[in-house]
Amino acid sequence: MRVARIIAVVISVSAIVGGTLAKNRNVAFLVALAFAVAASANLPTILYSLFWRRFNTAGAPWIIYGGLTVTIVLMVFSPAVLGAPAAMIKSVDSHWFPFANPGLVSIPVSFALGWLATTLSSERDDAKYAELRVRSLTGTGAEKAVRY
Repeated sequence: MRVARIIAVVISVSAIVGGTLAKNRNVAFLVALAFAVAASANLPTILYSLFWRRFNTAGAPWIIYGGLTVTIVLMVFSPAVLGAPAAMIKSVDSHWFPFANPGLVSIPVSFALGWLATTLSSERDDAKYAELRVRSLTGTGAEKAVRY
């Protein structure tokens, strides 16, 4: 409970600081940044798990944490946040990433991280993949997973 409370405070404070910095920004632009974070951390995991037979549990954390990290780093060092005339922090001119939205780079990097982690891992279970594929496409067997 103590860790959960600390994390809740940290997330709340960072949300307040981020909201204060973004108070005069276009809402559509901020939503696009949120979608870039979601697409970088979730899209490759979903697509790989549905369509790549070899994808395993070693690749998923690399996609999620790697995609999230790359997206946030690129977002912070973009002209949307640092140094540009319309940036959130105008006084610090240290943007080295040229695009306002990091999705163009962070989504392919997330796919590459998932591929790399999966191919370097020795984990492989074709029977489990076949079962999950049938479940995802037909829904049969899902009642076994639900515990009341």
